[in-house]
Order: sequence, then C-alpha cells, then structure tokens
Amino acid sequence: MALVVVFFLVFGVFVTTTLFNKQISNFARASTEIDPSAQASLIFAWPLTAKVGDKVEVNVFIRNANNSPLEKKQVRLVTNLGLVNGAKESTSESNKTGKVNFTLSSDAVGIAELTAFVKNIEISQKVSVKFE
Repeated sequence: MALVVVFFLVFGVFVTTTLFNKQISNFARASTEIDPSAQASLIFAWPLTAKVGDKVEVNVFIRNANNSPLEKKQVRLVTNLGLVNGAKESTSESNKTGKVNFTLSSDAVGIAELTAFVKNIEISQKVSVKFE
C-alpha cells in the first residue's frame, strides 16, 4: 500500500512538472516584461551646454530588460542645479513609446546633474547640462 502511495505521489510530481513547466517559466518571465530596467532605460538632454535662463529639453525612455518600451510608468527627474518643469524635481508618466519629456532651466551658472527614477529604481545612465 505504501508503495502505491509513493508511486502516485512521484507520478503526480512528474506529470505536474512536465505539463506545467513551460507555463511556470512564463509566469516568472512576465515580471521582466512589465518591470523597468535601470540598465536599459535611457536619459537624453539637448543642448548639453546652454545659457543661463535657456530651456533644455530632457527625454527619459523607460525600457524593460528586453529593451521594450514601457508605458504608464511614473518617472521622477531630479536635478542638483536649476529647475525641472519649474521645481527641483518633477514626476510625469511615460507614453506608449516609454518616453517622458521634461524641461530643465537654470538662473545660475554651473553644471546640472540629472538623475531619473522609475518605481524608486535609479536609472543607471546620468546626464549633465552645463549652464554658462
């Protein structure tokens, strides 16, 4: 009797892992599809050198580990010099292409270092803008 129980137990585990293995791996993979990647996401600014009082366009592109764009992600941009959308930091939502637009300005001479965050994850890439 004990051998029959052990047989069905082992058989059940075998069938479960054989039939559902692919589906279980898809569940594990699903989080990489919707989670932002700090390494794959990008931040760009133009121009990199501006006059005091000028506006600089800053674009952040939110990507997942597969480098696919992620929409509807809250992105926070922080600067050490000047203002982003009129404040020291600004938050906005990514569009269908994973893009978020910000505007940087400064009334002081110096180098503004920009850091972007999505879901409290700091994007690896940084950008600096020189105001003269």
